[in-house]
Amino acid sequence: MKLIVVEDENAIGKVVGQIFVNTVQQNPKIVFGLATGSSPEPIYQYLIEDYQKNKTDWSKVTTFNLDEYVGLEPTHLQSYRYFMNEKLFDHLNIDKNHTYVPLGTGDYVAGAKEYDALIAKAGGIDLQLLGVGTNGHVGFNEPLADFNSLTGVVDLVETTIQANARFFASANEVPKQAVSMGIKSILNAKKIILIANGSNKAQAIKQLVEGEINNLWPCTALQMHQDVTVVVDKTAAGLLQSHGININ
Repeated sequence: MKLIVVEDENAIGKVVGQIFVNTVQQNPKIVFGLATGSSPEPIYQYLIEDYQKNKTDWSKVTTFNLDEYVGLEPTHLQSYRYFMNEKLFDHLNIDKNHTYVPLGTGDYVAGAKEYDALIAKAGGIDLQLLGVGTNGHVGFNEPLADFNSLTGVVDLVETTIQANARFFASANEVPKQAVSMGIKSILNAKKIILIANGSNKAQAIKQLVEGEINNLWPCTALQMHQDVTVVVDKTAAGLLQSHGININ
């Protein structure tokens, strides 16, 4: 596991964004796994600015998102499909037919079962971007996570509902379930980059980097993967004994 510590969330955006740009330039048909939430936004903004300036070609790129809320149509302002379109896809020359987000409506149970097969058909995920929850969840794999899980319907715990309530009118409006790639699905990616910023993520990062593998902290499953890079700001790294690579 490689640890990179940077100044702040904007620096995370630049460091990880440039990795994505370099990867697209090296392999125009790359398959990315993508995440939503506030943590990846600086990365996506970097990719948009790079496209505007350098015209990096995304036309042959394929993407698979980690998760989607159950009950929200793709057009819902808080759906992850809407988020990805607004924050990234609408601003690149990517083919949206090659951007996949799990179904949260209709026959979403069947869709979840087919998601891993879709990923396999695309050749697997080359680079998976992850955030991490304060309780260590990755995707919506909450404690006690099943490390052998594939994409499926999961229940959201109260801490996650409360953390996401800021995006809704009230906590009561936050969906109680989601379709999420499972831990095994995530670990199938060839390379993983996990990002985190803020002191509220410090305990999860400490468990990930220095703790033991334990499904009480789902993120620790990444210790079983052969190619993981963790990029955090100084506050998220605040509880670590190890220092990693520091980028000012």
